[in-house]
Amino acid sequence: MNKPLVGAFLAALLLGAGVAPAVAAEPAPQDRTQTQAQETAPEAKAVTFAGTVALSNCSGSVVRSPDSAPTDPALVLSNGHCMESGFPGPGEVVIDQPSSRTFTLLNASGSGVGTLRASKIAYGTMTDTDLSLYELTSTYQQIEDSYGIQALELETAHPTAGTAITVASGYWKRTYSCDIDGFVHQLKEGRWTWKDSVRYTPECQTIGGTSGSPVIDDATGKVVAVNNTGNENGQECTDNNPCEVDENGNVTVREGINYAQQTYTMVPCIGTGNKIDLDREGCALPKP
Repeated sequence: MNKPLVGAFLAALLLGAGVAPAVAAEPAPQDRTQTQAQETAPEAKAVTFAGTVALSNCSGSVVRSPDSAPTDPALVLSNGHCMESGFPGPGEVVIDQPSSRTFTLLNASGSGVGTLRASKIAYGTMTDTDLSLYELTSTYQQIEDSYGIQALELETAHPTAGTAITVASGYWKRTYSCDIDGFVHQLKEGRWTWKDSVRYTPECQTIGGTSGSPVIDDATGKVVAVNNTGNENGQECTDNNPCEVDENGNVTVREGINYAQQTYTMVPCIGTGNKIDLDREGCALPKP
């Protein structure tokens, strides 16, 4: 996984659960300015850090569905493996778990402008996908009134190969630009299996701490996936070394390639008042 950055004590706990997160902070990469991004891809919309957040160990973003109302409690999207409660096991789904986690909200330039607080983990899992949704104590309108920042909108349709994307890490305050290379029938890493994962072209060299970053379609500005993993040293299907499994069971290892989990599938599960309803029509997220 593009692992959360954790302290030694928490790392020991996770290692006891059979997970091998990166515990040493990697050297801070140089920030990539929006001007540079525009110079390399002038045809694309400007993707900024506005609406992204920094967690204590990961990245994330304030997101909304097309039907979310300004008065709804806002949602923060990150990875299931970034939850403070630890890595959920295969088949485990977290619903409405109380949380007081805080998030640093970033503006367009990547500066922290305020602190948002969760009321609960509305949904979290590492089964079929790797995502968490936190419900905040603030509404979208309150966030916009206080900080002038709007939530990122979730795309409702399956993305397409060749789409120009930007992975925006609130933790590192760095962006990674590349294309969607294709989709993976099954992506296996250690005990977990994810379905229909997004594979990046090699330019997106995401690192520990970028977990949970929104993957943004450069043309629309909408979130199409959530960054979550990459094959670090060529091993096959081990922790931090996911492998691709096709429909016929053939295994492919792509050392140095990184991946994300699509988010359009969660949109039908977001009901009135931004409540997660796994029984809504079209909702295909795993149930407890």
